[in-house]
Order: sequence, then C-alpha cells, then structure tokens
Amino acid sequence: MYSIRRKLSIIILVCSILATILTALFVNFTINNKFNEYMLNNQEKRNQRIVQYFQEIYKRDKQWTKESGMEMEHEAFMSNYCLTLLDANKKLIWTMDPNDIKEKEHLKAIDNANEGVYNTTNFPINYNGSVVGYIGIGQYSSVLLSADDINFKLSINKGIGASIILTLIIVIVVSLYFSKQFSVPIREVSDISVKLSKGDYNSRTNVDTDILELNNLKSSINTLGDRLNQQDILRRRLISDISHEIRTPLNVLQNNLEAMIDGIFPVNTEQLTALNDEVIRFGKLLNNLNVLKRFESEGIVLDEEKLQLNELITSVCDDFLIVSKEKNIELTYNTKPNESYVILGDKYKLRQVFVNILSNAVKFTNEGGSIWVNLAKKKNEIIVSIRDNGMGISKEDLPFIFERLYRGDKSRNKIEGSGIGLTIVKNILTLHSASIDVESEVNKGSKFTIRFKSLK
Repeated sequence: MYSIRRKLSIIILVCSILATILTALFVNFTINNKFNEYMLNNQEKRNQRIVQYFQEIYKRDKQWTKESGMEMEHEAFMSNYCLTLLDANKKLIWTMDPNDIKEKEHLKAIDNANEGVYNTTNFPINYNGSVVGYIGIGQYSSVLLSADDINFKLSINKGIGASIILTLIIVIVVSLYFSKQFSVPIREVSDISVKLSKGDYNSRTNVDTDILELNNLKSSINTLGDRLNQQDILRRRLISDISHEIRTPLNVLQNNLEAMIDGIFPVNTEQLTALNDEVIRFGKLLNNLNVLKRFESEGIVLDEEKLQLNELITSVCDDFLIVSKEKNIELTYNTKPNESYVILGDKYKLRQVFVNILSNAVKFTNEGGSIWVNLAKKKNEIIVSIRDNGMGISKEDLPFIFERLYRGDKSRNKIEGSGIGLTIVKNILTLHSASIDVESEVNKGSKFTIRFKSLK
C-alpha cells in the first residue's frame, strides 16, 4: 500500500509528464510542418524565379547555347542543387554534375547526401506561347536546408527538450509541495483517529491548512475527540454516581439492620420507619431510572391535544407558591393578557417539564431570592423563560446538565436529587419538537429558555 503523499505525487507526476510530452510532440510536429511548408514555398518561388530567368535569356538571345544561363551554375552549386538545360526536343544543351554537390562536406552533414536519392524535376520554358526548352532542377532531398536552416531547427528542438526537462523539474517540485499540502493534514487526522479508536481521547491535531474541506475535517476530528473525552468523563462519572446513589441507601439499611441484629438499636416502629424511608428512596431512584429508560428507548407515546400553555404554567406556578413562600422566595409569573398560547402537546408530560425546572429553581435558590417565569409569543414560536438568582451552574458543568445522573459541583451535590430530572425534561421536549437552552453564571443564577411551535 502507498501513502497518500506518494500516491498523489505519482498521480500528479505521471499526468504532468504525459501532458508535457504530448505538448512537446505536438509543438515539435507543428513547428516542423510549418517550417517545411515555409521551405517548400521558398523552393517553389526559387523554381519560378529560375524559369523566369531562362525565359529572359531566350527572349534576349532567341536561341540556346552552351553559355545560356551558365552564370546560374555558381548560385546552384552554392545552394546545393543542379541545373540541366534542354531544348524544345529535350536534347541536352548543358548540365551540372550531381556528384559535385554530393561530395560537399556541409551537405553530407546536413542531408546525408551520400545515402540520398537524386531527383530532377523539369520545368518548361515558354516564349510567345510555345515551349522553347526545359530547365531541370535536381537535388538530393525534397526540401533543401541550409546550415542556418538546420541550426534553426536544431535550436528549436533543443529548446523544446530543455523546456521538457525544466517543466519536469518544476512539476516534481510542485507535485511534492502540493501533495504535502494534502497529505500532512490527512495523515495527521488519520493518526488522531487511530489514537481515538485506541482510547486516547486527549489527542488533537494542530496542523494548519488553507483547504476548506481539510480544515473542516481537522475541526471535526478535534470536535469528535472532545465529545469522546466528554462522554468518557460522563461514563466514569455515571458509574460513580449510580454506585453512590445505590450504595448510600443500601449502606444505611445494612448498618441499621446489623445494629438491630447485634442489639445496639432496638427493633421498634421508629427504627423500622427510618429503614422504610431508605427503601422508598431507593425505590424512587429505580423508578426514575426506569422512566428515563422508557424515554430513551422511545417507548413513550404522547397523548397530544391542543392546550393553552399559559394555563398549564399558571397551574404549575400556583402549586409552587406555598413552597416558595416557606423558603421566602418571590415567584413572579408574567404573560400578556388576551394572548393565545396554543400548542399541541401532552399536558401531563409538559407539566412534568415545568415542575422539574421550577423544583430545581426553588431548590437551588437561597432564601430571599427570586424566580421569574415569563411567557411570550414571537412569530410562530411560544417562548417560556424561567430565571432565578440562585446558585447558578459553572461553565464546566453547563454542557452536561442534561446528561443522565449528572450532578454539578460539590455545593450543588449537597442538595438532595437524583440527577435525572433535567434529562427527563430534555427527552420530553425533544418528543414535542421543542428546544431548551440554558444560560447560567455561578452565584448569579440560571435562565432556562424553552421554545415551542405555536398553532396560531
């Protein structure tokens, strides 16, 4: 198996090499074709010029002689082609020896003339509408290239070759750089995921990347690590809390029963009543756990109906008036008169929601404190806020207050409670498609905000 960096580098490199080679071949083919076309065009112009020249010679002399056009011989020799002059009957008047240009050293180097095939093309010479002779132009290749022409073609090919080499070097450097940009964050995330799978929930990645998807992946794996770490802490704390909640009444029962057996405590109604209270407390804990289990297993069926939320909350607040007065807590309920607060819900389960929240508010608010319950309507939402100026919840505990059996700091643990009231609240509201948010500050109080969908 390959690493992602190696795989990406190979893919980028192979694609770049193929693209570079194909581009170079295309450029080379195009340039050579265009250059050959250019040379053929020049050769055709040369042939026309030679024919026109001999036409002028015949027009001047009115006949052919062995000296006709001999001055062209030197130009032909220097330009690597041979001339042959024929009369109208194609009888030889004069000709150049092809071997003279075949033995030229620069021609050997350029066109490999020793192995080439000599070709001659005859062009008619016209005068007054009649053919008066022929001029044959012979050469060892279809296109004649001078030393400068060959050097030009070689320089182009060398330039293309150098471009290919330079491009490949750049491609290798770029592919290594960009593959690193991709591979390093992915490798880091992969390593972190392996560590998380092995139980190292404190592992995090701090690798920097400007790629949106990789940055999101990095953030997600770090968030996953935080969640797993939090869940691991909650799991440990849950085991500890359940053990504590169950062990306390059992210890009380065991100690008192052993004392009775040993004759230390008398077996009377008062002692038996105290033991019975512990049994009842233990039974309530088990009942609450069973209720929570039913909610979480989606075994609860809502008995939904249209109900006036303000009437339900008013009834719950009235039930807490006596308890709040006994603790010298001012309980205030605010709502707009003649406003409709109709929702679809299970009356008894929603009552349990507000009972649990107000019970906590009274429980964790000191004497002389205040509790405010406010009901408002905003667009298609009905918002219930329950605020107190009690003990408050620390920032560390705030994200976990809806977890099973979660109890906050030690000062809150001194107050009796099972730690599942808010968990039940959260589950009931979820079944009603409602949301609950909490704001809290230690020693300043808490605010619970519940949002329901309004029917009107």
